[in-house]
Amino acid sequence: MMTESDGLRVGASEDTLRLDPRSGTWLERLVFNNRVAILVVCALITLGLGVQMTRLTVNASYERMIPVDHPFIQTYMDNRADLASQGNVLRVIVERTDGGSILDPAYLQTVQKVNDAVYLLPGVNRPYMMSIWTPNTRWLAVTEEGLEGGEVIDSKFDGSPAAMARLRLNIERSGQIGRLVATDWQSSLILAPLNDGAGHPRIDYRQLSQKLEEIRATHSTGVIRVRVVGFAKIVGDMIDGAVQVLTFFAFAVLISMAVVYWYTRCARSTVLVVACSLAAVVWQLGLLPLLGLELDPYSTLVPFLVFAIGMSHGSQKMNGVMQDIGRGADRLTAARLTFRRLFFAGFAALVCDTVGFAVLLIIKIEVIRELALTASLGVTILVFTNLILLPVLLSVTGVSPAAAQRSLRDSTDAGGNAAWRFLDLFTRRGWAVGALAASLAVAGGGWVVAKGVQIGDIDPGAPELRRDSRYNLDNAYLTARYATSTDTLILLVATPAEKCTDYGVLATIDALEWRLRQEPGVATTASLSSFARLMTQLGAEGNPKWFELTPNQAALNPLSGTAPLEFVNRACTLSQVRVSLLDHKAATLKRVIGVVQGFIADNPTPGARILLAAGNSGIEAATNMVVEEASRDMLYWVYGAVTLLCFVTFRSWRAVVCAILPLVLTSILAEALMAELGIGVKVATLPVIALGVGIGVDYALYIISILRVHLKTGASLSTAYLETLRFTGRVVLLTGVTLAVAVATWILSPIKFQADMGVLLAFCFLVNMAGALILVPALASVLLVGDSHHATPRPTPLTKDASVPAA
Repeated sequence: MMTESDGLRVGASEDTLRLDPRSGTWLERLVFNNRVAILVVCALITLGLGVQMTRLTVNASYERMIPVDHPFIQTYMDNRADLASQGNVLRVIVERTDGGSILDPAYLQTVQKVNDAVYLLPGVNRPYMMSIWTPNTRWLAVTEEGLEGGEVIDSKFDGSPAAMARLRLNIERSGQIGRLVATDWQSSLILAPLNDGAGHPRIDYRQLSQKLEEIRATHSTGVIRVRVVGFAKIVGDMIDGAVQVLTFFAFAVLISMAVVYWYTRCARSTVLVVACSLAAVVWQLGLLPLLGLELDPYSTLVPFLVFAIGMSHGSQKMNGVMQDIGRGADRLTAARLTFRRLFFAGFAALVCDTVGFAVLLIIKIEVIRELALTASLGVTILVFTNLILLPVLLSVTGVSPAAAQRSLRDSTDAGGNAAWRFLDLFTRRGWAVGALAASLAVAGGGWVVAKGVQIGDIDPGAPELRRDSRYNLDNAYLTARYATSTDTLILLVATPAEKCTDYGVLATIDALEWRLRQEPGVATTASLSSFARLMTQLGAEGNPKWFELTPNQAALNPLSGTAPLEFVNRACTLSQVRVSLLDHKAATLKRVIGVVQGFIADNPTPGARILLAAGNSGIEAATNMVVEEASRDMLYWVYGAVTLLCFVTFRSWRAVVCAILPLVLTSILAEALMAELGIGVKVATLPVIALGVGIGVDYALYIISILRVHLKTGASLSTAYLETLRFTGRVVLLTGVTLAVAVATWILSPIKFQADMGVLLAFCFLVNMAGALILVPALASVLLVGDSHHATPRPTPLTKDASVPAA
């Protein structure tokens, strides 16, 4: 009940409820006694940051995707000069689609043109680029005159039949079949390492992807198809998809607006709620360029999350104002009463959301940290746009009188509403115990299923994209027709200077290669040791019986000068073992890394150290390790922080348990859903696990805050819960369903990652909503009050002097 102590009075000349301007907290007085200044400042900020938003760019960085503090990555960084960027590699395949051989003048001319175009792309590490047209692709043979060699395609090549025969021989002697030339001789590959990191200009991946598409379009004909594989193309396709996500964002806004209007029948309040939520997105995106940040393809869902959270809180404020105006309060009084009742609950919820995002900062992967910063910034902004600006705007515009009366009529009929009567059953001990038992059983089943969720990628190719996407089809072609693949694990063997060719070192590498080739998931291996075997065979006129590692040190010493740079550096201090994998599934990486670590432990070699790891698979293995460790630590921190904030808000461990347990159920079921849908826990999906906790607590906070207020007045749990449903529960149901439907539209996205996030977020919205509406009263019947199985009185319709008490 509102009393004189609340600063409430009835006007003498009109039948309205008004507040004393001097009543309320200092913050309430500061906000509502300076409304014009607040509106002007917010308008100027929105305008200024809207201009800044036009400077925002969408881009990615290979190094931002990797955990730079991991020992594997440190090894990679320390030796990157000798590795020639063997992590971020672009592979361009030129294929004959008519079944013909690459030994065709027209085809070879096309490959030369594609090679030259790729050579000129920004960011290409040109000295290490390889194709059948580059001078560093050489053949080697032993003849009667001795050791001979040369370029696979030299300056004398003229396309004649004799030149074609010589080219075929050169390719066979180069050892590039299965590497640069397909095993069926119907395509060849251009290998282009990229420089993306310290000391090199940033690569604009969207621009690079567009240039690759120009190359594809220019040189693809009826008999020629150009395929492109690599991190750069994945990111380029995702950036293009991120632009398309703007369409889905617009759908989400329209759906939210339509549902809110259907609920309120008030155009002005609907527009204000949506406008304030969009203003938060504008502020967030406008601040990013000022902070020197970009929008990463993996963080494109963040603006929508900010909008979704804003709609949730804004709808609560709008609902409160609408009901108070329906009871007879003027619009300023209604806005102040709603601010007084809900600001602290909304502020606590937004702090929980912010903490849920900020905890991601503990993960030492730059792209996740930037996502955490971007999201935390957006949620913090909502305090101003949706907890302060929106009530001020509503205090100026008010709401439609007809809509206010309709809202009051609907709320006073809550006791007769079938849905509310059903939800009220969970305040009774029998129903409550049944709901809790069912939830426990579901959680147990979900926990068993969730144990099947994997760390890292589950599918081959690029799981971020659809299986039938052009990129994944190109990757499947590469894997099927080349002995190498896009998934390369590089092991480094460090030795003293000029000792890389010692027989003992090479014998250890040879044994390691043999062990790895026995492992499922390993396509092939190559190293200085296998090169030494090849040279021995060539020295014996190509006799395969001599494909051996000879224990003749004098014969091994010259290898450091003749071996390709991909096997050994010129100082002969670092050699590479290149392991081509069939895929980069988490299970494959974990198994192969385990084999290498076991071999290192069992085979110590004096004067040599085998180091893990480089190559895109080595980097991904390190990333998986960090994600696996961080996924649990992150949840501990999120739940710890949210629990602490809930305790500060409620000062009751029982209320904290009521708020937290539904979130635990959502976390378990979300991981179970990931396991069932084949979604691995990785850099792209890890944030969603934290978001489900941070966002989910909003519903519980609003329900519990109002529920406890009514319980303190002496109302029964049933009566208190019905009153809560009338005031905040209806909006919890509305926003939960609306936002779930809005994000579910993402399932139509061409980017599988975004479609998966749409499914997970919709699931989290619905389960968190159900948990707040069903489990909170069930837990409250056990923890917050005594036996509540008594009969439920139908609440008396509210009159002008009745309202939700001030919290």
